[in-house]
Amino acid sequence: MLPLKDNVPTRTFPLVTVALIAANAIVWIWEWKTSVNKEVFRYGYYPCGLHGPCVAPASTHTHVGWLEGAFTSMFMHGSWIHIGGNMLFLWIFGNNVEDALGRVRFLLWYLAAGVAATALQTWVTLHYGTAADASVPNVGASGAIAGVLGAYFLLLPQASVLTAIFLGFFFIIRPIPAIFFLGIWIALQALSGTLSLTTPQAGGGVAFFAHIGGFAFGILTVKLVKVRQPLRPTWG
Repeated sequence: MLPLKDNVPTRTFPLVTVALIAANAIVWIWEWKTSVNKEVFRYGYYPCGLHGPCVAPASTHTHVGWLEGAFTSMFMHGSWIHIGGNMLFLWIFGNNVEDALGRVRFLLWYLAAGVAATALQTWVTLHYGTAADASVPNVGASGAIAGVLGAYFLLLPQASVLTAIFLGFFFIIRPIPAIFFLGIWIALQALSGTLSLTTPQAGGGVAFFAHIGGFAFGILTVKLVKVRQPLRPTWG
């Protein structure tokens, strides 16, 4: 399922959401023009930096410390598909959360969601993974964006998301209740995360627990920091 747009307008232009998308795009173009692997190894976040030992690849590359990496990694991606999917989700769901929180508060909360997502993934990796697992760089905005999805899930359960549903070589476009769309998304993250604990190769390198941590952060904190309710849906 691929989200295309939702049905909730905003009061003002989502400046911070657009700025975050622009920042991620600029960093990605820089990665792509230099060397994606080199920059990921240098500016990614390594769980072993918090609690070692670090083995290859962390031990064989010069990289930033864990605290700096927790923030720089939020703006880095590993492929066009990686950044494209993340920015699509941020555009569709971020504007309404920004509208509810206000611009400055949304920016600070977004960064905090990313840190919370990284914290849970780090805890899981250090407790259930190997030194090699903890020495792989984590990159991507998906943890922070998962926080946005959790907030949207709580604030706008009555919204609808126009979605492309792929059926083999064909697809149909239908509005789906946001609570259903996001419920399926987090359920898949939980299932995949559980499978990755028992069969690590099934994870495919995706930080599922960062998604879970970010989503939980969004649900638990958004009502504490919002300043107004989002607008009501306009269709569906």
